[in-house]
Amino acid sequence: MGSESEERGAARAPTGTRDVLWPESWQFESSAARFAALVQGSGYGLLQSPTFEYSSVFRKGIGEENDVVGREMYEFADRDGKLLALRPEGTASVVRAYLQHRPTLPWKAWYATPLFRHERPQAARYRQHHQLGIEALGVADADMDVEVVWVADTFLREMGLADFSLHIGSMGDGTCRPGYVAELAAHLSAHRDELCDDHRLRLDTNPMRVLDCKRPECRGVTAGAPRLLDHLCEACAAHFDRVRAGLDALGIGYELYDRLVRGFDYYTRTTFEFASGAIDAAQNALGGGGRYDGLVEMLGGEPTPGVGFGIGLERVLIACGAEGVDLSGPPPLDAFVVDVTGGGAARDLTIALRRAGLRADRAFDGRSMKAQMKLADRSGARVALIVGPEELRAGTVLVRPLRDGAAQRQVGTADVVGAVSGEGAFSGEGASSGEREGT
Repeated sequence: MGSESEERGAARAPTGTRDVLWPESWQFESSAARFAALVQGSGYGLLQSPTFEYSSVFRKGIGEENDVVGREMYEFADRDGKLLALRPEGTASVVRAYLQHRPTLPWKAWYATPLFRHERPQAARYRQHHQLGIEALGVADADMDVEVVWVADTFLREMGLADFSLHIGSMGDGTCRPGYVAELAAHLSAHRDELCDDHRLRLDTNPMRVLDCKRPECRGVTAGAPRLLDHLCEACAAHFDRVRAGLDALGIGYELYDRLVRGFDYYTRTTFEFASGAIDAAQNALGGGGRYDGLVEMLGGEPTPGVGFGIGLERVLIACGAEGVDLSGPPPLDAFVVDVTGGGAARDLTIALRRAGLRADRAFDGRSMKAQMKLADRSGARVALIVGPEELRAGTVLVRPLRDGAAQRQVGTADVVGAVSGEGAFSGEGASSGEREGT
């Protein structure tokens, strides 16, 4: 039995979530379709994986000390006592699917999925949000990093965005990173008292996390910290040079960013992030990703390189709104059938139109002519197809344009699909100017 406050909230979406109704949901639908067309045309295949995983997938992949795991992940025991977690990010689930099913390498997968994090609700940040992403496993070539960045950049531009920037960096690997981390830790420890409370306590666990902190006190300390890009080994430096050369060759502008550690333990070498210049800086990240050559091993597999990204769909749509991008609404109905003869004609005509690939709807429950015409107008349909007693006896339909002021006309029932699809529908021959009473 729930508490009284829970009972009062039973008809409301949980805190930090929201319903997306039509026609706003068309923005989600059409954006995901645009993303699908882009990535499928680049050789990526759809992966549909469970919304929840065993908790260990994220604890091992993201890291026990990460805020996502320690503070934000929805974790629970199921009825069998198994510890599960709602997916807080997309990459670890893709790698788990690879380990379980072993698709042939290289494996290029894309996904569109809800993610869940128990964060403080605020503008542009929801506890359930949606992510579009790609992952490429089995390729160590720096050109794959370039391809992944190109896909993300192209999607944002196809969405109509222009006011955004790309930040790139490198986190090195197991050869060069340990030496850098030791130098960084020494620098931060000398300024421990100047760090924010969180990072003062967790400095010894993962010093690189301090680089990602947005608080002024940590920013001041890290401003004088050693730069990771100055400590890359020869192999990591060559990899990063190849990535930069590829982006230059494709005309993709970017800024070098030393603080770009991306927050997850699995990243190696290339990291990148897209930031909007049109929305508040505190919530301006549109998406990002990078290379994670050690993640498969972290989850129990053999060494397998990987690279990918995730883009927040809600954040992209907010940026589109801030830039004034015209996100066209759903295509209008081609026809709305108005039937005052019992509904049988509406049933048959609507299905015939849909079978022909046209968008059609109708009224139900025996509404009056006036009520049905109101619904037809509200639907946004291009034409109303009116069937009254006269039309039923004559085997005809009155085709009435609702948007362009063209003349209405009678057509035979067998010719309705052609009339609606524009095959001689309003050429002028046989046009009727007669108006029905009450319409």
